[in-house]
Amino acid sequence: MNGSHLSVGLPRLALLTHPVLDPGVGKVLGLRHSAVRPLMLIKFLSHGGLSGSPDILDRSGTDRQQLGMALDGGIADLASGAAGRGPPGPATPAAVPIGMSMHEASHKDSEVRILLWYWGRRGAGGQMTLSLVEALRREPGVRVALAISAQAELRPKMEALGLPTEALRTYTTAAGVLVSFLRLPWMTWRLWRQARAFRADAVVSVMTHLWTPLVAPWLRRAGLYFIPIVHDVRPHSGDPAWLWDWRLDAELSAADAAIALSAAAVATLRARQPSLVVHQLTLGALLPPELPQVSPARPRLSAGTTFLMFGRMRAYKGLDLIRDAWPLVLARHPDARLLVVGEGQTEALAAAALSGVRVDARWLAEAEIPELILGADCLVLPYREASQSGVVPLAHALGVPVVVTPVGGLTEQVHDGIDGVVARAVTPAALADAMVTLCQPEERSRLAAGARATGLTLRDWSPQARALVALVSRRPGARNRQGH
Repeated sequence: MNGSHLSVGLPRLALLTHPVLDPGVGKVLGLRHSAVRPLMLIKFLSHGGLSGSPDILDRSGTDRQQLGMALDGGIADLASGAAGRGPPGPATPAAVPIGMSMHEASHKDSEVRILLWYWGRRGAGGQMTLSLVEALRREPGVRVALAISAQAELRPKMEALGLPTEALRTYTTAAGVLVSFLRLPWMTWRLWRQARAFRADAVVSVMTHLWTPLVAPWLRRAGLYFIPIVHDVRPHSGDPAWLWDWRLDAELSAADAAIALSAAAVATLRARQPSLVVHQLTLGALLPPELPQVSPARPRLSAGTTFLMFGRMRAYKGLDLIRDAWPLVLARHPDARLLVVGEGQTEALAAAALSGVRVDARWLAEAEIPELILGADCLVLPYREASQSGVVPLAHALGVPVVVTPVGGLTEQVHDGIDGVVARAVTPAALADAMVTLCQPEERSRLAAGARATGLTLRDWSPQARALVALVSRRPGARNRQGH
């Protein structure tokens, strides 16, 4: 059966069998120790037929040695429900890797090894992954690896760091979601294999992805220490709540610890899952490190105050609030301007044909964001709900004050009267009053100085990197997660 195909009724789907000794592979698939002999692995062949060798195990190093030492045994069928057959036997003690001395192995054991995992293609998740990995690689005694999407916008920058990186093909279209779903067992195995080869102390999910709740439970069964960074602790308006709850519960149930990005979010997660250890990490500015420092005197683009709102436009972001607040602002400051840039429900503003408002309805590339913010006098976040926002530290790092509504962690991020203004209530009138404050030149200048001061600390991700390393370093030394 070694290396043979087993024909099945699905198009372009092959079941490849390889004799594998390593009981850890059985752990990731939830199989008994005794069942792991020839292991059935699923590989979806998206271009038809096999490309190159039929083997999906690398014939080098430990894999080659394992294949050469194969034992006889039966096939462990992934589709047979073998995951419920009981816990595996005791794990084999880790051997010193081939070509490594005992001294080198001992030194590596003293290092903290973190695998950052994010399979998304674009948006804040990729930028946060890059910010964290750049800070982590500067920390002494820390090694970091990356598990990313092959289609990630920031893949070239990540691979240029020269770190151990595995880029798996995910999807770019709705049809690609189905293809990716059929390949998910293979992708899960690849993630497990990467973590084991890297000898990761923890797998950190930087931001949830469509497949995260499906993969995370298998990481738990494999005994990998899993830490998700939770960005949203409640479903937003318009989200299917039952699906959202299932997704979050699946990730938290698989987690050894979790990270939230505001005190409000930490409290919500602890109430939701009291037995889970939840830590807070300050959300820094998602900016490229090569960005120049902000000049205190920036050229003004117009005589009046320019407000900016950008990002994915969804109902919870309060487009209706700013639509109703804007005429109240114009009544007192007719020269004020509002620019709204982003994908989504911008029709609410466009249809209103508001004076002084320009709507640019499109996806905003990461590289465009700094210049866009620098062209504004103030950012406005009229949100009806929020755990926190990545826009706030970004604006502060660029020396731009922010107006926010008093919801969720926004009141932690904006220091009222220091680097921005917190509206007194979630109403159009209160939002308008807060925005009018920024229309006064002296007050706008003072708050911009405060934003620059706050932003100096948010540009550097070293504190977040050290906090993550400390969290991983406190993990239990040995665990037996199977059967829970």
